[in-house]
Amino acid sequence: MKHSTKLGLIIAIAVVSAILEFGFGLSLVAQIIITTTGTLIALSMLKEMIKTLRSGSYGVDLLAITAVAATLAVGQYWAAMIVLIMLVGGDSLEDYASKKAHTELKALLDNSPQTAHKVVADKLVDIKVDEANIGDQLVVKPGETVPVDGHVIKGSSMFDESSLTGESRPITKNIGDTIYSGSINGDSAVTMTVDKLAKDSQYQRLIQLVKQADSTPAHFVRMADRYAVPFTGIAFVIAGIAWFVSKDPVRFAEVLVVASPCPLILAAPVALVSGMSRSSRNGIVVKTGNVLEKMATAKTAAFDKTGTITSGRLFVDQIKPVAGTTKEELLGYAASAEQSSGHILARSLLNYAVKHEVKLLEVQQLSEVTGNGVTAQIAGQTVKVGKASFVAPTAKIAETTQTCVYISLNDQYIGVITFIDKLRPEAAQTMQALRDHGVKHLMMLTGDQQAIAQTIAKEVGIDDVRAKLLPEEKIQALKTVPESEHPVIMVGDGVNDAPSLTVADVGIAMGAHGATAASESADVVILKDDLLKVAKAVEIAQDTLRIARQAVLIGIFICVFLMLVASTGWIPAIVGAMFQEVIDTVSILWGLRARYSHEK
Repeated sequence: MKHSTKLGLIIAIAVVSAILEFGFGLSLVAQIIITTTGTLIALSMLKEMIKTLRSGSYGVDLLAITAVAATLAVGQYWAAMIVLIMLVGGDSLEDYASKKAHTELKALLDNSPQTAHKVVADKLVDIKVDEANIGDQLVVKPGETVPVDGHVIKGSSMFDESSLTGESRPITKNIGDTIYSGSINGDSAVTMTVDKLAKDSQYQRLIQLVKQADSTPAHFVRMADRYAVPFTGIAFVIAGIAWFVSKDPVRFAEVLVVASPCPLILAAPVALVSGMSRSSRNGIVVKTGNVLEKMATAKTAAFDKTGTITSGRLFVDQIKPVAGTTKEELLGYAASAEQSSGHILARSLLNYAVKHEVKLLEVQQLSEVTGNGVTAQIAGQTVKVGKASFVAPTAKIAETTQTCVYISLNDQYIGVITFIDKLRPEAAQTMQALRDHGVKHLMMLTGDQQAIAQTIAKEVGIDDVRAKLLPEEKIQALKTVPESEHPVIMVGDGVNDAPSLTVADVGIAMGAHGATAASESADVVILKDDLLKVAKAVEIAQDTLRIARQAVLIGIFICVFLMLVASTGWIPAIVGAMFQEVIDTVSILWGLRARYSHEK
């Protein structure tokens, strides 16, 4: 039975009992009805308490059961009814608070794309999103949601990615740019090529993360149980002394009635769910409440280099044409040939060409040789872009250690374009922010060369550098962190980081570029391509933990004060039962403060 249904039933019984007692003078009948109802619910609570003892949920249920039993035993049956309404009403309020706190997370589910417009023989045919295959061409009309992940092959438009990244500013997407399912197209139609099936696309992965975050219980609730043991002891001691001194068993019931367990039951989980909601609004999916507790107390943070501290995206570094060819011509041929490709180098090349206003030439014919490059017919000439052995197998080309593409025109080598991976501009700020939040030990775990790793680490402020590591060696490095420097956060983005993210106390995946394995292995997924979000996640976790403790302690202090007052006989049992609602409301509202961001 749902808590709201049970609450409605109890209220109905209370109304009927009130009519019988105060309308017809049948107080004994009303007492029997309420006593029977209270006994049945107390027994069901006792049964539930026995089931949950293994999880550590002791103390809280015992207080509630004893309060109901004591008030019924001394004839204060209306006080018992109010306690019952409070307990079941508290559960209903928790359901409502949790639903409100999950609003931002569940918004993803509401916008899930259902249909797509497929280009078939120059006509548009509506299909289900699940029917879109890799390589299909789809048209995304103005105002529509992008159905699957892909890249733009025709047109240009602004896209709203706020549901994915939390970024409110629309992003311009040009030919070659990746567009993600779940983002909303602006005022221009674009044609895209499908890069991933619907089930593998960004939006569906986020939905799975949301479902996991919703369904996984928050381990941190046990913090309240740690308070429950001494709180229960204090309640029984005060109630016992009051009974002993006054020689009146009613005094025992009056004390226990105000010993509300709801601050312990509700405040911590409400705060945690609220903190997870705040994280979601900031472009951070936190899978469990337990993760928030670990992040809040983290002492070590380890980072992968490529794609994490660096951008993980290659940018055009140098354009080197041979004699007789200009840089503009070389870039124009290369970008024109690559404009329909989804390869990372092609996208970087196109972005650079568009930025520098290089005119793209019309491609009459295009073929792609997997693993080698592309061949394009442009203005009656053959342009090849790719590996040296593919572009100009007979030419003597000076090899370079940088990532690059070679270009030939009519089988004549005409130049090379090199690429570099740039340091994230926010990397150094992120390290300083983590230190400010109490994360003192910063590590870099990378498979790159020691010299390169040291240079990058020095720029961002990392002292502990471990280079040339295989995935299993990264795991070993994490395991060697002293216990005094735990919890340990590991931040990565690629498939090779997935094992390390699993081993760390908290694994954080930079998931903006669709690192599926990393995202599935991680406890936290950063949806926006911003390393500073790692520090923001720690900040939110610390705020949430602080508010959760405050909510629990505020409720406990109010309860203890009222118990002391009730021990003198100044608070009748029925009034004390009403005070519980005030205590519960204060604790829950305080816990909900974690939902609201403090960002300017």
